[in-house]
Amino acid sequence: MEFFCYHRDRSGSAALREELLERHWSYMDRYSEELIARGPTMAGDTPTGSVHIVDLPDPPAARAFAFDEPNYQAGVYRDVLLRRWRNLLGRTMWDFPGGEEGGNRYLVLGLGEGQAADLTVPPDKDELIAYGPLLSDDGAVWLGTAALVRAPDADTACAVLTPGRYAEIAVHNWQFGGRG
Repeated sequence: MEFFCYHRDRSGSAALREELLERHWSYMDRYSEELIARGPTMAGDTPTGSVHIVDLPDPPAARAFAFDEPNYQAGVYRDVLLRRWRNLLGRTMWDFPGGEEGGNRYLVLGLGEGQAADLTVPPDKDELIAYGPLLSDDGAVWLGTAALVRAPDADTACAVLTPGRYAEIAVHNWQFGGRG
């Protein structure tokens, strides 16, 4: 089962995040085979959150992954969005044809409302790093869509989702994560 996990940073936690960087990476190293994508959201040079898309056995394993994470345990994060996710591209971020460098990268997060939308891969999939629906724990209810996109700007990235089909669409600067 694939899961989308977005830890959003608490205001003023950048120094603590930096102090815990090696512990965070060591924790994530334990999941290297299960990770589909990972990396921080950013405001300029400052991290604002951490995205992890991971393949785990079940919802309890996903909750343990999200809430045992060292930054979460130490209070770096203000909240966590954890949802089942379906990998419509069938690849990891490391398989992205555009590579790790060049262009702007974004997390596009649409929180669902009403009938499911965007359940198929958009036509310009070459710019998609990861893409799929957010689902309930049992996978039966559509709750939104999450995408990692390379795009010239946030508006272009946002256009990967159908306007008017979401209660909210948020776009965050994002970058490939992991040990440099």
